Amino acid sequence: MSTNTPQRILLGILATAGVAHFVVPAGFDSTVPRALPGTARFWTYISGVAELAVAMAVARPRTRRLGGLAAAALFVAVFPANVQMAIDFSDRPIGQRLLAYGRLPLQVPLVWLAITVMRRASRPGVAAT
Repeated sequence: MSTNTPQRILLGILATAGVAHFVVPAGFDSTVPRALPGTARFWTYISGVAELAVAMAVARPRTRRLGGLAAAALFVAVFPANVQMAIDFSDRPIGQRLLAYGRLPLQVPLVWLAITVMRRASRPGVAAT
């Protein structure tokens, strides 16, 4: 695997998800934990902005280390939304439940990917392009 592959994958995930928060916000609104103040749409847009900002940090060599750390923190921070989705989808058809439940363990490799990007950005001799 190229040394640039993890950062490109992370960048793609973050940018795609960030844009999706604005293009199809209703799907994200339903995952916002009800305990949060304000409207679900507010949190959908805020999380979309956060994903796009972190994607920009990952894209730039000078901010990539911080971007990787921020991505790991973001993936941990959105975990409650994935738990909320799993709870809300518990009475849905099996395909939708599998999607909701599958998101929970997916956070682990996403955090690992973000940490990998952070570590590689700070290692001497590793391309930072």
